[in-house]
Amino acid sequence: MTDDAIIWNRLAALLPEAEAQEVKDCWDIGEQEAGLGLLVSGILGHQVPISETAKAQISVLAETWGERESLTPQILQCRDDGPPGHLKLLDGDACTVPEATGVAEQDLAGLVLVPWITCTRCGQVLMRAHARESWGDLSYLARYYVITTSNRATPLRLFPTDSATAAFAVLQRSCSDAP
Repeated sequence: MTDDAIIWNRLAALLPEAEAQEVKDCWDIGEQEAGLGLLVSGILGHQVPISETAKAQISVLAETWGERESLTPQILQCRDDGPPGHLKLLDGDACTVPEATGVAEQDLAGLVLVPWITCTRCGQVLMRAHARESWGDLSYLARYYVITTSNRATPLRLFPTDSATAAFAVLQRSCSDAP
């Protein structure tokens, strides 16, 4: 079983048994997009409290399966399960950084960095790097995933377009190593 499948099943287990099985079945038949919708609507509908880390993890899965944009407003509405954790899902549209600079500036030149997930302990931020389309909107898919310093000015790590899960894992590990 892949790490994503393990995470999927762990998140599905937050729901009542019948709904959890529906979400798990969606994974098994390759309907991850539908399963993510069922997962998030089930969490909201049953008012299941979840951690900030779980919200971030759901967002990463949603990004991987092309559903982040449509599911983020609902994910952000999910009830918190207690004191804030060290990872926090951001509403990136509210604080878009105009342009990237620093070590990876050749790869990031002309792209717009959108804050996505932050570590409240070390301050590092996982960002999505998007191109600006000719009509003014940001590209639907991220070109890169970037972990930056807390001031969001210096890229620390750069990940290719298909590496949202890997970028999140690195952020999670670096955060768990922080004092």
